[in-house]
Amino acid sequence: MSLHVVVGFGPAGAATARLLAAQGHSVRVVTKSGRGPEPGIEHIALDMLDTADSKRLIDIAQDATALYSCGAPPYPRWASEWPPMAASLCAAAEATGAVLVMLGNLYGYGPVDGPMTEEMPLAATGPKGRVRAAVWELARQLHELGRIKAVELRASDFFGPGVTDGGHLAGRVVPRLLRGKPVSTLGDPDAPHSWSYVPDVARALVEVAGDARAWGRAWHVPTAPPLSTREMVDRLAGQAGTGPVAVRRLPPAVVRVASFVSPLLRELDEIRYQFDRPFVVDSSAYEAQLTVRATPVEEQIEATVAWWRDRLNTTG
Repeated sequence: MSLHVVVGFGPAGAATARLLAAQGHSVRVVTKSGRGPEPGIEHIALDMLDTADSKRLIDIAQDATALYSCGAPPYPRWASEWPPMAASLCAAAEATGAVLVMLGNLYGYGPVDGPMTEEMPLAATGPKGRVRAAVWELARQLHELGRIKAVELRASDFFGPGVTDGGHLAGRVVPRLLRGKPVSTLGDPDAPHSWSYVPDVARALVEVAGDARAWGRAWHVPTAPPLSTREMVDRLAGQAGTGPVAVRRLPPAVVRVASFVSPLLRELDEIRYQFDRPFVVDSSAYEAQLTVRATPVEEQIEATVAWWRDRLNTTG
C-alpha cells in the first residue's frame, strides 16, 4: 500500500482520507489547525498561506503517490488566498512526483444553457468562478509541460453524510424537516439541480488518482439525475417519516437585507444563477471511461437521514 496526502478535512477530504485508510493506505491529512488522532490517519497542522509552512508540504508529501486538494479558503477570501494555495500544491506535486488530484466545482463555467460538460469553456466572469478556473489552468499547464501530473474532479453541490453548514441540503434544511417543520431555500425550489453525493466524490477522487488515463484533464463526479430542491426535501422527509413538509423560497428582498449582515449571503450573490434556473451536470464522460458510478438516490437519502439522526441524537 502507498502514502496519500489529503489537504483539507471538510466533508470530501474526510471521506477521501477515511476511504483510503480503509483500503489499507497510509494517509496524512493536512489542515490549518490539525486534529486529534484517528485510526489509520495522521493529522498534521500546516498553514498553506505561511511561506515556511507551505514548504513543509513538500516534506510531508515525500514518497506520496497522490496529493489531494480538498480544502478551500473561507468563501470571502477565495480571490486572495486560492492562488498562493494552488502554487504551494503545484510546487509540492512537482518536487515529489505525487499526482495532484484537485477537487473543483462548476463555478468556472458561469451561467450556461443546458447540462454542463467538461468540454465547455471556463467562461465565468465573477471573481470566484475566475479564480477556480485559474487554479485548474495553472495545474493543467504544468501538467502539459511535464512538470507535474494533475487531474481535476468537478463536483456539484455536496450532499450526504458529513455535509453540515456548507450544504444547501444540510444544516439549514435537514434538522428542520426531521421535525416536520417547513424549510426555506435560496432560488427556485422547483428548478432541476444536480447534487454530488460525498461518498461518490471520495470514490472518484481515489479512482482518478490511481488511473494515469484520467490525468491531464477535468472530469465531472458521477452524479445522479437532477432533482429539484423540493423533490429532494420530499424524499428526505418521506424517508424520515415526517413529510410532507412545506418548501418556501426565501424572497429576494429578504436575502438582500440579510446579506448586509451575512458575508456568506453576500458572496452567494455571484452564483445565485445556480438556484434560479436549471443547474445540471453531465457526468457521462466519466462513466464512459472510468468505473465509479453514482449511488442510487434512494440509498443516498437513506444514508443521509440516518447520519443526521445519529448526529442530532449524539449532540442533543
